[in-house]
Amino acid sequence: MAETDVFFCEVREQTGTSGARAARRDGWIPGVLYGGGEPPVSIRLRKTEVLKAHLAGRMRSHLAKIDVPGQDYLQPVIARDVQVHPVTDIPVHVDMMRVDEKTRIDVEVPVRFHNEEQSPGLKRGGVLNIVRHTVELYAPATAIPEHLDADVAGLDIGDSIKISAIKLPEGVRPVITDRDFTIATIAAPSSMRSAEGADEGEEAKADEGEAKAE
Repeated sequence: MAETDVFFCEVREQTGTSGARAARRDGWIPGVLYGGGEPPVSIRLRKTEVLKAHLAGRMRSHLAKIDVPGQDYLQPVIARDVQVHPVTDIPVHVDMMRVDEKTRIDVEVPVRFHNEEQSPGLKRGGVLNIVRHTVELYAPATAIPEHLDADVAGLDIGDSIKISAIKLPEGVRPVITDRDFTIATIAAPSSMRSAEGADEGEEAKADEGEAKAE
């Protein structure tokens, strides 16, 4: 189960650009807490906590909690927008959305591939051609899957994995619903493609020669 980050926050009395810069100078990350039927609040988060979650890849699409001053429980949240510095890639602003078990959101979830050693196509030199490294899902905010599992066991060259072959948790569905889209394919190795291309070329020449003779 994925680690749930808990962020301590304080209300920012000074807002706007100057307030955000002041927060960063003091070792905080400025942000906004919104949603849940309550008005938005300008906040600041501890830089060390945000940076830890960011470097672990948990800032986006992961349920977290915020320790809000004056609130006797930890508020479940999802980071909906994380602005990073263009050079250092360190977060400089975070928008947090309040959520509960009734909140449903669209999120991008990574795909993990399993049993590659049991794929006849890969054993023959085929290549796992990943079409989608992530899949956009519509899911309950409090039950977002950490990843999707794609099984390549038994797949040969030319076979593909469709979204219908991946088991989704209850209450979770793809955002794209009008087609059974492809997640990955087992592609032929370049040597095989070159050989097939050469054979087709020879056949074409033979056909052309026969046409001329006729």
